[in-house]
Amino acid sequence: MSTYEILFWFLTVMALSCALGVILSRNPVNSVLFLIATFFAISGHYVLMNAQFLAIVNIIVYAGAIMVLFLFVIMLMNLNADTEPQKNRLVQFAGVISGGALFLVVLAALRTSSVNMLEQSPTDIGLIKNLGKTLFTQFVLPFEISSVLFLSAMIGAVVIGKKEEAVSEVKQ
Repeated sequence: MSTYEILFWFLTVMALSCALGVILSRNPVNSVLFLIATFFAISGHYVLMNAQFLAIVNIIVYAGAIMVLFLFVIMLMNLNADTEPQKNRLVQFAGVISGGALFLVVLAALRTSSVNMLEQSPTDIGLIKNLGKTLFTQFVLPFEISSVLFLSAMIGAVVIGKKEEAVSEVKQ
């Protein structure tokens, strides 16, 4: 076995076990931490596929920003065993059925696939350098239009926030 195969299987086992930890953990904070570990394992897979940009974005956006948001919401909700709703058996049965169907679809897809990802040589498609060249040559106009739209959305959010703040000060 090569080093890449060992790393691939280690990351795969880590991703699957942490994903199971998300589902099976009774503590919501532990579920969020398992989900962060799952995102890191998936980012490791991206690095193995030579897609460094996707790995970095996955870590920054999902493991960073969104998981911190989830963690704050869970902490603010202060979930206890006393406040949890009772589990419905019908919902659990539907979850088992849909999970089994998804498992069968994945097995069928793996059985019919003919491409072995471990034997392919790495390419330069996912490198940040190539992505930057493509963004700033072929797609420079859509890239700049989206940046102007994001800037106007941020300014609009600040203006709306200031108006609501000013109205609440007048009411007091």
